[in-house]
Amino acid sequence: MIKGITLENPSSARRYMFMITWPIFIEVFLQMLMKLTDVFMLSFVSDQAVAAIGVVNQLMTFMFVLFNFTAMGAGVVVSQYVGADDKDGVRNTIASAVTINLLFGLAVSLFVGFNRQYLLNLFSLEPELFSYANSYALIVGFALFAQAMILTISSILQAMGFTKDVMLSVLVMNVLNIFGNYVLIFGALGFPRLGVTGVALSTAGVRLLIMAGMFVLLFRRMPVRIPVKSFFTLKKTFAMKILNIGVPSAGEQLSYNVSQIVLTIMITTLGATALATRVYTQNFMSVLVIFSVSIAKGMQIFIGQLVGADKQKEAFKYMYTGLKFASIVTIAIGGLFTFFGRQIFSIFSDDPGLIALGASILVIELLLQPARTGNMVIISALRAAGDAKFPVIIGITVMWGLLVPLAYVLGIVLGYGLPGIWFAMVVDEWIRASLMYVRWKKKRWMNKRLVPKRS
Repeated sequence: MIKGITLENPSSARRYMFMITWPIFIEVFLQMLMKLTDVFMLSFVSDQAVAAIGVVNQLMTFMFVLFNFTAMGAGVVVSQYVGADDKDGVRNTIASAVTINLLFGLAVSLFVGFNRQYLLNLFSLEPELFSYANSYALIVGFALFAQAMILTISSILQAMGFTKDVMLSVLVMNVLNIFGNYVLIFGALGFPRLGVTGVALSTAGVRLLIMAGMFVLLFRRMPVRIPVKSFFTLKKTFAMKILNIGVPSAGEQLSYNVSQIVLTIMITTLGATALATRVYTQNFMSVLVIFSVSIAKGMQIFIGQLVGADKQKEAFKYMYTGLKFASIVTIAIGGLFTFFGRQIFSIFSDDPGLIALGASILVIELLLQPARTGNMVIISALRAAGDAKFPVIIGITVMWGLLVPLAYVLGIVLGYGLPGIWFAMVVDEWIRASLMYVRWKKKRWMNKRLVPKRS
């Protein structure tokens, strides 16, 4: 399919992008729905439970970024080998990626599980919040390796074009998660009423089941058979290709998530209302960026395959198509969220202060989202083309040289609180998005192809 895409045939490119992206859209929507379901069900326990689990999930997101260094690298390398029609390259990349992240995932799981209290103490949580967070982190932490495998296999399957398989896997995950939450939080159908612990058991159990199912899918979809012994040996050439993309890519996301953790620590000093507002808003915004994330993931696959097929000119042009669509939809949906801000927050909380604060944050989010969309789409395209180092250099420089100090000054020193911190995020996103746009336009990424040309 990728061979038929040319500059003179944009309809073919749009059709292929749609075929890749629509299952990703549903998959991302289901991923976000699963988070919202957890928050909604936990809101029946208390706002404190929501805030505590939000803090733990910020920590878990940090760990997911560590897992993503292999998943993202493997996805890019596999997509380029698919574009180059090199089945041996696909096989060796997959074997190396699974081996790396299985070992790394097990190490991280043990570290988080045994050191959870030390990690949670970084947030200076109130006693009730710490109790909730500790119970959740104990169970979910030791099962983190399952998420490492889910991320890796999902990225590989999508890079090979099997986006529907990942979509269906996430659909099953949602159904199981909702059922597990229902029976374990509320004690339905004869199960014990476990509250926050029930959410943790449901999350960990579902991840283990889905991991097993995705291994089965991977073996069925492989273009060539992978012997079991391949998962216990690494080929240096392919491992280095994965790491050369994955480490810088993870570095950019790692910088972002660490900066967000620092912002969360600042927000905890503003009180439980500000912290709960932050958690609710992040979950609402996860719905808003579904389309942007979908386009970004689809763009990574599409650009990677075009570059692998030596179609850099087509890759340059069609990135703008994805960016335009994602921006239009983000602004439209963001406007609706802003207009109905109070009503949205009223669904989850009856605290007037929280509702008013949340509504004001959604107004600021309307300014932030176009830039965040640009960052997601363009960075994914740069990464897919092999240009993974530039985004991390810019990310570290701007986030730590501007975002964190500005957030502290506006939110804490000058006393603007949560709105001040959010405005600093707006400045950060717009500066980075502008620099990414210039990078793509200058075409510095065109000489960074990862796979050899087919003779």
